[in-house]
Amino acid sequence: MLVFANRPALVIVDMQNDFVRVGAPMEVPSARAILPNLVRILTAFRAARLPVVFTRFIAAPNYCHLQPKLSWLKLIEAPVNACVRGHRRHYDDLDAERDVTDVVDELAPEAHDIVVDKIYFSGFHESNLHGRLRTAGVDALVMTGTLTEMCVEDTARHAVHYAYPTAMICDSVASNVPDAQAATLKAFGDNYGWVMDCATACAAIATRTAAAEKG
Repeated sequence: MLVFANRPALVIVDMQNDFVRVGAPMEVPSARAILPNLVRILTAFRAARLPVVFTRFIAAPNYCHLQPKLSWLKLIEAPVNACVRGHRRHYDDLDAERDVTDVVDELAPEAHDIVVDKIYFSGFHESNLHGRLRTAGVDALVMTGTLTEMCVEDTARHAVHYAYPTAMICDSVASNVPDAQAATLKAFGDNYGWVMDCATACAAIATRTAAAEKG
């Protein structure tokens, strides 16, 4: 499978408190449902000593022209302060407050992981992601996270434009609109890259690791 031919990186898009936790202002309940698969694929990449990337959406006014159309943009303003760096919030499924932009505890980044803060939907747009991937020797990407039809899709399509063979993991992405998610996955698989499930991706990583160990 081409996407796993050399040195793939796992990209976990915007799995942060203000999207994932119960009662979050921009809650995506299905993002909690994919956490077991994300833990599984994250564990596989760590075991294979392959790069892991986290993106975090940081509130900024650059989409304000869309506010009449996208009502959620009001949530980044006071008093809600959704995804505002440094703002802390109590969530219904946690005992203590968390920074709203932090990656959820279940997927906490490690010191050697790549963490990219972004103010756009795409993790590549006006960021240092491409350079950091090249420095890490990455030549293919495995995309997961939320929202499927927004930040995951935009990042995945930009990855293709940067010449990374890219796979979206269909049961490790989340959306509040199932039809939109299905359409996104079909369009990506038809025109941009690969779509596979978590089990297939983990098996491919295991096969790659076994082959590398043999020599």
